[in-house]
Amino acid sequence: MKKITFLLVLFLFACASSEAQDYPTPVEGDFIIENFEFEKGGILEKLNLHYRTIGTPKTGSDGKVNNAVLILHGTTGNGGGFLSDRFAGNLFGPGQLLDAAKYFIILTDGIGHGKSSKPSDGLRMDFPAYTYNDMVVAQYRLLTEHLKVNHLRLVMGTSMGGMHSWVWGYMYPDFMDALMPLASAPVEIAGRNRMLRMMIINSIKNDPAWNNGNYEDQPPGLTYAMHGLIFMVSSPYQWQKAAPTREKAEVFLEQKITRYASMMDANDLIYQFDASRFYNPSPHLQKIKAPLIAINSADDQVNPPELGILKEEIKKVKNGQYILLPITSETIGHSTHSKPKIWGEYLERLLQSSEEK
Repeated sequence: MKKITFLLVLFLFACASSEAQDYPTPVEGDFIIENFEFEKGGILEKLNLHYRTIGTPKTGSDGKVNNAVLILHGTTGNGGGFLSDRFAGNLFGPGQLLDAAKYFIILTDGIGHGKSSKPSDGLRMDFPAYTYNDMVVAQYRLLTEHLKVNHLRLVMGTSMGGMHSWVWGYMYPDFMDALMPLASAPVEIAGRNRMLRMMIINSIKNDPAWNNGNYEDQPPGLTYAMHGLIFMVSSPYQWQKAAPTREKAEVFLEQKITRYASMMDANDLIYQFDASRFYNPSPHLQKIKAPLIAINSADDQVNPPELGILKEEIKKVKNGQYILLPITSETIGHSTHSKPKIWGEYLERLLQSSEEK
């Protein structure tokens, strides 16, 4: 009887795991761009862009790819982060909103992130000081020159990827049918947001062990930089529940610092947080043509709703809509951007409203 019960548990677990990843296996690849010129100066002889694709591109009678979806990750992340049960498990499976049997899903690693070219590959602080515009241009070239995608059904992104979505909207306004920036704002990075980024950068640069980027081991300043990063992604409501006592709060903090620092490189982090320095879609929002739904959550410490930024800026977008998700037991601060169970209804609405008649 115990053996039967054990086998039944194994079977149910296998079924659950299968359902959670019930979409085609992602295909990984790399695209080398020769002599890539950065907008603020510098040329990289070979810029590598890593990517993952799921599904198959389809072309309409007009010769345009009509099912490609570009999903863009946040600062310090990579495209593989979207393959979690929380995200892909609720979007890419049969009958789900971005069913990979219907859509061709493209997950890129932005410049300076993941397996794409970055300072820690060897150039360290001699790596060109890339910007968000550089990252979007490189993504465009990956699609058009390598993947042969000449049109996108949807551009969506989380955090930095959300900001890239705004840039895509005005840099290539005829290239997509719809846009969904998540956890972002279409204005210059200023105020507390820029201050936090500078705290992170300066925590590293002010550490003598950083040695102008020529360290052998990760400098202690990287650990100090995690303080600012942790505050940015914090969720007061959820973290109070997770750490309701002084002792638990201190352990919680230490675990977060150790975990985040173990995944970072100091030079890469400097570049990643400084890449937003010239970002400012606000003067260009009138150029966006595609229907757009921007979604933020009320407990987002990076984009606090009391600033009223999106409420005003969305008025410049002809077919734009702004959704502010209220704080609930399900929202998790800035990281709510990766919970499609919460905002999926708005993605469904966007796909329906932007569908060709």
